[in-house]
Amino acid sequence: MTKQSAGLLLYRKRNSELQFFLVHPGGPYFKGKDAGVWSIPKGEYDSSEDALSAAKREFEEETGLPVKGNNFIALTLIKQKGGKIVSCWAIEADVNQGKIVSNSFDMEYPYKSGKFVTVPEIDRAGWFNYNDACVRINERQKSFLDELLTLLTT
Repeated sequence: MTKQSAGLLLYRKRNSELQFFLVHPGGPYFKGKDAGVWSIPKGEYDSSEDALSAAKREFEEETGLPVKGNNFIALTLIKQKGGKIVSCWAIEADVNQGKIVSNSFDMEYPYKSGKFVTVPEIDRAGWFNYNDACVRINERQKSFLDELLTLLTT
């Protein structure tokens, strides 16, 4: 069965410039990497959970910050390189990137070593203008930025 993820793309306007909220994955494999590894806050869910509810839950788990509001904009699903289907909703909201507190998980590191380390799911977050966000975000998720920008500027 195909894995499914759901996430939120927060946006805000600062000095008449649109900004997008992205997160950087934690752990040793992403340390020192920037371009193409950032993401919307998202996570897997199963058929027992509504996708938008999962997106809100995952956002809070990954950032420690709740998102309130009712004006969620459903964006077009994407399929990531590994085959995972990602649902995304955009909402205008402002969160303090410096106040994130991520959940953590255990991972085997180095791979096949039998040793486990605990790492945060995300290690930092930031607000980026469209051009900077396009450089940083996972290439398959860039379509979320493009679609939202089109919706907000037409």
